[in-house]
Amino acid sequence: MNAASGKGFFGHPRGLATLFFTELWERFSYYGMRALLVLFMTAEAMGSNPGLGFSVGKATAIYGLYTFFVYVLSLPGGWVADKLWGQRKAVFVGGCIIAAGHFSMAVPTTTFFFIGLALIVIGTGLLKPNVSSMVGDLYPEGGARRDAGFSIFYMGINVGAILGPLLCGILGEGYNWHYGFSLAGFGMVLGLISYKYGFKFLGDAGDLKTGESEEILQKRSKKFYGILSFITALLVIFGFLVSSGAITVTLEAMAEYLGYAAVAITVAFFAYIIFFGGHTSEEKKKLGVIFWLFILAAIFWSGFEQAGSSLNLFAKDLTDRVILGTEVPASTLQLINPFFIVIFAPIFGWLWTWLANRNANPSIPVKFGLGLLGLAAGFFVLSWGAANATAANPVTPAWLVVTYFLHTCGELALSPVGLSSMTKLAPKSRVSQMMGIWFVAAALGNLFAGIMAGQLETLAPTNLFWSVALFVGGGGIIALLASPGVKKLMGDVE
Repeated sequence: MNAASGKGFFGHPRGLATLFFTELWERFSYYGMRALLVLFMTAEAMGSNPGLGFSVGKATAIYGLYTFFVYVLSLPGGWVADKLWGQRKAVFVGGCIIAAGHFSMAVPTTTFFFIGLALIVIGTGLLKPNVSSMVGDLYPEGGARRDAGFSIFYMGINVGAILGPLLCGILGEGYNWHYGFSLAGFGMVLGLISYKYGFKFLGDAGDLKTGESEEILQKRSKKFYGILSFITALLVIFGFLVSSGAITVTLEAMAEYLGYAAVAITVAFFAYIIFFGGHTSEEKKKLGVIFWLFILAAIFWSGFEQAGSSLNLFAKDLTDRVILGTEVPASTLQLINPFFIVIFAPIFGWLWTWLANRNANPSIPVKFGLGLLGLAAGFFVLSWGAANATAANPVTPAWLVVTYFLHTCGELALSPVGLSSMTKLAPKSRVSQMMGIWFVAAALGNLFAGIMAGQLETLAPTNLFWSVALFVGGGGIIALLASPGVKKLMGDVE
């Protein structure tokens, strides 16, 4: 029997446990650092635990740019796995680079702070899409069982997302920001150890499967490293010109330009592979569905990913965090959403399987619409709470708890289903690339979330949250109305 197909982890392949714990510790490192990021940048540059002293607009723009690149590099990361290394090698190399990035941020200088962010961006681009693709490899039969497997995998993500903000938040916000960044690095090291130990349970999941000769692979590798060196040189030159003042551009403007460029590149990429990728008519229809889901996912993440920016600042400035006489760090409130995920992910996974057995499982596009409406409902609630909040009279954390609960329901209807749908809909030769496209949607959402959060300098929180609710809710209604036509394009996928 293939090692990957043996059952021993909640009735699923034993290899799922390997990927579960690898992703758990990677997400520990990511969310632990993310919970501190905006707070560290906006903290006063003087004091017992000094930050960088940036304005809210500058800090959230950096946050948006950082999280944008974290996810957008999933596309080339998926290509590297599909065409050069295989997912297994890409995940390990990516994890090593992520750990180096967190340890760089532990050095208390601005230069190493930005070097660390750059390393985490590169490492996550290699790791994130490919560990998810390997989960799909464990379920060659597809179906609702694969959805259930992804839901369990998603629970592992959120166990890490609970522990990260809790422990890194206490250490970083309570004692020293750089101690928190160090702990995130040690979390990634634990993930690498877990991954290496579990190799034997993965079978052939994650192996390079191009079927091409070694000569072709070497030529492709040489060309790739040449292009990579050229791009790196351009980025270094651009960074030098900006830092020297030869090019004057604000971070906010840079974020907007990157958003437009990412949209244009993604549209061009889909147009190319659909019309010139050599795919059958059925594959082209499914690629069109992926593009539609990409748009809906980008809308979803533009609201959801304000958790690390506007919602984090709301927790710090307008929420009464004193519990049993002790003030809880604002960063630890980031664990409310993943806490709900851990509780409800198995329930949602069971629900999809139960409904599928009764021919009542909602289609993928319907689940996306429901996810958007759940997110919108959360922002409506928070807008109401923010209308009654001031620095002198902060509101109870219950407003954030209810908001995160509704966001969790929306996330569970969309995110794990979206991960699974990429592996179902993508042509076999483009699975990792389409997984990369999924994370490009998250990249755009993160970027626009950072841009919108920067409006807190001039816009009242209640108005910001209300605008986000209307935008996301409108997207959810359109998604539900379009779902019958989209389902037809999917063919027999479900």
